[in-house]
Amino acid sequence: MKTQDFNAYKTRYRNAIRQVLAESEKGRLDEAGFPAYSHRNPVINYLFWQRLHKVMDHVETLAPFENILDFGCGSGVMLPYLSGVSKHVSAFDVDLLPLQRVQKYIPLADNVKVFDATQTALGELPAHSFDLITALDVLEHVQDLPATINQIFALLKPNGQLVVSGPTENVLYQIGRKLAGPEYSGAYHERGIAEIKSDIARLANIKPIATLYWYLPLFEVFSVTRK
Repeated sequence: MKTQDFNAYKTRYRNAIRQVLAESEKGRLDEAGFPAYSHRNPVINYLFWQRLHKVMDHVETLAPFENILDFGCGSGVMLPYLSGVSKHVSAFDVDLLPLQRVQKYIPLADNVKVFDATQTALGELPAHSFDLITALDVLEHVQDLPATINQIFALLKPNGQLVVSGPTENVLYQIGRKLAGPEYSGAYHERGIAEIKSDIARLANIKPIATLYWYLPLFEVFSVTRK
């Protein structure tokens, strides 16, 4: 995605998130990344959004798609983009309140179907049906990572691809989180991206997309294909 187009996308979604935050109870939307995507500090804001820009640039090289799954869709920040590069998009999350509140300002496209993880298990989605699955800043949250990875792989088409991003949880990241503010406790993180990569590497091939940034490694983005 061109920088100009991405900046317009970011501005629209960031404004919606700020409006939702102003209307919501304090702390309720922290885990969905609302404080990060709307942060007033330009450096912090740039870092969080740049992860998505890297993912979009990668996805664009593979588009168009028939079916995409956004696993752990959160606020739905990727859905407007994904709905434009795929015939069908499935959004899946255990907490749909963030997405529902953003929809007041940015309605979902007609080709997006939302699944409530408390009502529909991941394994109930059609097997071998997705060309692409995105799992952005979500695998650090799940309790049983190996089981979740196996379920995700079962949903991919034979040549399908998984795209993952996540925090390093290293010392620099921990310092940055404290500087960012009290909303960034990270208490809901089960692990960092290194452990995620290690578990995935036992079953699949990993290809780096981006490290933000090599001199200050706070986040990693990579793609995954089955061995």
